[in-house]
Amino acid sequence: MIHPSAIVHPGAKLGENVHIGPYSIIGEHVEIGDNTRIGPHVVIEGHTRIGCDNEIFQFCSIGAPPQDKKYDAEPTRLEIGDRNTIREYCSFNVGTAQDAGVTRIGNDNWIMAYVHVAHDCQVGNHTIFANNATLAGHVHVGDWAILGGFTGVHQFVRIGAHSFCGVGTVLLQDLPPYVTVSGSPAQPHGINSEGLRRRGFSSAGIMAIKRAYRTLYRSGLKLDEARDKIAEIAAEHQEVGIFLDFIAHSARGIVR
Repeated sequence: MIHPSAIVHPGAKLGENVHIGPYSIIGEHVEIGDNTRIGPHVVIEGHTRIGCDNEIFQFCSIGAPPQDKKYDAEPTRLEIGDRNTIREYCSFNVGTAQDAGVTRIGNDNWIMAYVHVAHDCQVGNHTIFANNATLAGHVHVGDWAILGGFTGVHQFVRIGAHSFCGVGTVLLQDLPPYVTVSGSPAQPHGINSEGLRRRGFSSAGIMAIKRAYRTLYRSGLKLDEARDKIAEIAAEHQEVGIFLDFIAHSARGIVR
């Protein structure tokens, strides 16, 4: 299933039923799992491992060296899970020795055109990145997060699970789970209640998350005071515990 014009290094490891499109280049240290389809004019290089049942569209750059002046050709890695859709002109870089040494993208992600995932980013499962969403280095993205088109994320920012960024959002601080933001810089606009309903959250759980959100963003309390009140809600609702833990461990400070 390799087009005659494609260049595949003999050292590359390809699974069963892998398709490699015209003029694509697969490097020596690349591993590609079963049933993954690589479109035309794709370059996959570096120490890159791609799982099963992925589809990577044309003109993507996967596993290139990071855009980091400190990088000195260390054998850092890029790992991509299973069942991801990666559309045209995306670029994903390997990690750096200054972090864990690996950039990771999980499973079942929907990644649209022109998305950039920089070195050492850690992307979870079931995320959606709309066109031109961009992650700087060391960004962590939780499961089910949605980044609108042209979202820009500062380095070292964490994005919580089930959160939602509107089009053109600029994230300079951590975004707690469940919260919807937009603007430059990002401003909070409630919780992603529709997304939570679609994913099976109970009405009671959603109401508890709304209470926690109002406590943090609408009560006028200082952050420490709000955390104490949210802890009372979290004692009865596990969903809020995730929200509280994220806030407690934010190194950059949260969008507020």
